[in-house]
Amino acid sequence: MYKTFFKRFFDVLFSLTGLLLLSPVFLLVTVCLFFANNGKPFFFQHRPGKNEVVFKIIKFKTMNDRKDKDGNLLPDEQRLTSVGHFVRKTSIDEIPQLINVLSGTMSLIGPRPLLPEYLPLYDDFQRKRHAVRPGITGWAQVNGRNAISWGQKFEYDVWYVTNLSFILDAKIILMTVMKVFVREGISADGVATMERFKGN
Repeated sequence: MYKTFFKRFFDVLFSLTGLLLLSPVFLLVTVCLFFANNGKPFFFQHRPGKNEVVFKIIKFKTMNDRKDKDGNLLPDEQRLTSVGHFVRKTSIDEIPQLINVLSGTMSLIGPRPLLPEYLPLYDDFQRKRHAVRPGITGWAQVNGRNAISWGQKFEYDVWYVTNLSFILDAKIILMTVMKVFVREGISADGVATMERFKGN
């Protein structure tokens, strides 16, 4: 019953409440990033969701579009703005995804939505992560986020899908709040974001 009805009910209730309560922060960060990123406060990207159906995710844009002399984007750590660093460090960049939760393309809790180009690289075990809606936070995020290996991340994602329950979701929410204050696992060692998945 929880998986088929109440999980979605709580998603709508809490995401709507969250957007209302966080609206002052939402507006302030939007203005700051508007000036930091040349009028582009938001970042849109296609991501595979439940059953690998692709949707468009929305996040605050924490990196600028600086390019090298050949027209290629600079490495992530060189494009991360000072405002973006704070937004990412405090996980504020995830707030706009509440809109995705309201639309039904995401859930508050679930495996993080990754890049579409990773889809052909998954084995049968890893592909199970798409059996549920992707989440703003999840079991892998509260157990290391970007500081763990891809193998560990997929193990945690599939374990969540198999053990999904109200108690587990409540535990993940509490652990997420703690992680935001501790600010650990934001990045892998030496880089601003998680290293790209290159297959098994």
